[in-house]
Amino acid sequence: MYVVSLTYKVPEEIVDFHLPAHVIWLQDAFDEGVFMVAGRKIPRTGALLLSNAERDILDTALSKDPFYVNGVADFEVMEFHANRVAAGYENLMDS
Repeated sequence: MYVVSLTYKVPEEIVDFHLPAHVIWLQDAFDEGVFMVAGRKIPRTGALLLSNAERDILDTALSKDPFYVNGVADFEVMEFHANRVAAGYENLMDS
């Protein structure tokens, strides 16, 4: 499983300019099964994405993100092994 941390590196108005295209890209990636969770950081300095896709599929998807293509955010991909979850979240466990 992967956590992707996006950190904005441009002013908020530039983030907002690219946000509609990013949201469309994000929905497409959800529809393709690349991501399981997405949300903004608080305070609004970036976002986090959770993925259980194969790494090459994840990397391909991230390379198409308008935030990546237009230099809006830095991306950090962290892999982890989910070996314990709360009741009701068993689908997040690695096999």
